[in-house]
Amino acid sequence: MAAEPVAWRADGVPRSERFDDIYHTETGALAQSRHVFLGGCGLPEAWAGQPKWRILETGFGLGLNFLTTWQAWRADPARPRMLHFVSIEAHPVSADDVLRGAEAYPELVSLARELAGQWHGLLPGFHRLAFDEGRVLLTLCVGDVQPMLRAQRFEADSIFLDGFSPRLNPVMWSEDTLKAVSRFARQGTRIATWTIARTIRDALAQYGFSVDKHPGLPPKRDCLRGVFAPAWTVRRREPPPEGIEAPGHCAVIGAGLAGAAVAASLARRGWRVSVLDAADWPASGASGLPVGMLAPHASPDDALLSRLTRAGIRATWSELERLLEEGRDWRASGVIERRPDGDVRVPAGWSADGPNESWPASADRLVAAGLPDDAPALWHSRAAWVRPQRLIAAWLRQPGIEFRGGCRVARLERHTSGWQLFDPDGGLLVDADRVVVCAGFESGRFAPGLPLQPVRGQVAWGPMPDDDAAALPLTPINGDGHLVAHVPGEHGDAPIWLAGATFDRDSTSLEATVADGAANRERLVRLHPAAATALADEFERGESRAWVGVRCASGDRRPLVGPIDADASGLWACTALGSRGLSFAALCAELLAAQWHAEPLPLPATLAKALGTQRL
Repeated sequence: MAAEPVAWRADGVPRSERFDDIYHTETGALAQSRHVFLGGCGLPEAWAGQPKWRILETGFGLGLNFLTTWQAWRADPARPRMLHFVSIEAHPVSADDVLRGAEAYPELVSLARELAGQWHGLLPGFHRLAFDEGRVLLTLCVGDVQPMLRAQRFEADSIFLDGFSPRLNPVMWSEDTLKAVSRFARQGTRIATWTIARTIRDALAQYGFSVDKHPGLPPKRDCLRGVFAPAWTVRRREPPPEGIEAPGHCAVIGAGLAGAAVAASLARRGWRVSVLDAADWPASGASGLPVGMLAPHASPDDALLSRLTRAGIRATWSELERLLEEGRDWRASGVIERRPDGDVRVPAGWSADGPNESWPASADRLVAAGLPDDAPALWHSRAAWVRPQRLIAAWLRQPGIEFRGGCRVARLERHTSGWQLFDPDGGLLVDADRVVVCAGFESGRFAPGLPLQPVRGQVAWGPMPDDDAAALPLTPINGDGHLVAHVPGEHGDAPIWLAGATFDRDSTSLEATVADGAANRERLVRLHPAAATALADEFERGESRAWVGVRCASGDRRPLVGPIDADASGLWACTALGSRGLSFAALCAELLAAQWHAEPLPLPATLAKALGTQRL
């Protein structure tokens, strides 16, 4: 699935050969976006003073409507706190064409560069791109318009109907498409488009929009503006989600990856967040691993876990780039995944130069990592090593967040306006409007109905050997266990390596064992024999340090995000991230925040339900 080619005419106007049509009027994309779409929806005046604004667009094209909207948001002192832009595009262009489309407009060039920087991995499905510290969120839905509309569900404040000519791209403007678009409208939602075709006007009127022709942008004489104002009572098969009217005070139990990510997502939306942990410091549990690996799951059928991990890594990647220092706190290293069973199949249609970011590893790459050139393995280019504690610390430093260590929550009590949290002696710890439980396997104390399982894991780690450091690969490797090496040490200490981990269900012991150390050594021998040889003395003399943590898994090995009890309003869980905390924390936190605020979801509805507590 290669990027959609764009034919650039001599006058600089981009043209689609697929649809035999131009991407924007000869007058210019910026003028068209401002006059037809922003002006047609009364923006930026309409969003003044609002906590959020949600825009639905049919047809992303070169992204100029998004860039113009984002630029208007930036320039407006009365802008909403959060700007959501949801756009559907069946045929994404290349990052180079995104940049070329904006280069004629100086006020858009820097924004286009930021957009191009996240313009990768655009396989069919949803892709959440985050800008301006996560307050401008672009949800790019790659696929045919009608399935993508069915996969998303929110109330739009503005609707941009864009796309190639109805004559050349009739599906985009069909009655079925416009009916699906109307399901996103609320009373007063404004809609705008450049076409005034009678069939479009009649269909919009049929589905509740009052539309009128207005002066257009030359060479077009007219454009269309409308508002959703049906003369009948609208009854939806699924009622729209009801969002929280105003942020308040939220208590988060647990200061690991899940709790810190939830706190950051809520604080970004204006919440005051108190993060309570029984330990004195954040990341004192399973999230305190010395260094972790961020890598996707890949399967020939692109299974649910594969799609979820790709979405999760995109969400985490954005936060890593925004908050941490690459090379010190994390490194975009890529990961080699060894496949002992020899199965390196990927989904049909994936290719070495496609938008997929996982592919069978080349012989050159394997040899460079100290592996046999014929070893069955996958290469994940969108993968990294991460210091989890530094990501947690960065999240907890966000404005609006208070961390309180040494606060063991023993009991929750609901009252008329919220929740009270008490310590073991009955002392009141905090009074909050809402509570999110992110306490790992300890979450079961507050959510006994959720099927949570503790999973103990032990890793080996230590300083890089002085004589044999070159035998340890620069690229992290996983498979049966994993190996990460050449990670900068703390405060100028020697670089470190880490290998493991064991997987002991239903164990909560934090004591390191000799047997687990031996098991990790055996894994390393199979994973990377040269590294095992280089580290043999450290294992033999016991100089490698052992780290033990207890992860939390659900019954089906997927995270749990949602209300703990249907009868206990305002008590939610974000837990059971298992061994993929780095992959899932940011995504789950954004999913929770979106559900609270009736925002567009970062995932298709089916994938969001696959993470919900309601499934269990």
